[in-house]
Amino acid sequence: MSKKKETFETQLSRLETIVQGLESGDRGLEESLTLFEEGVSLAKSLTSRLDEVKRKVEVLTKDAQGALNLKALEGEESPGEN
Repeated sequence: MSKKKETFETQLSRLETIVQGLESGDRGLEESLTLFEEGVSLAKSLTSRLDEVKRKVEVLTKDAQGALNLKALEGEESPGEN
């Protein structure tokens, strides 16, 4: 396998394939364990990438005067919020 970082979508697709394979129940114990380990690794990587993106996302909102303000993603606190 290439050392090049896979895209989020590629990793997610692989994780979905692994889950389907494990849910089918037609894999042996060793293969299931190997798939499970790969799935856990992918899930951690995907979660980390989502957390990174979440930190970068900001929402622009307009105040009563029509000025644009930066606001943290819903559920997050903005630095200096009043």
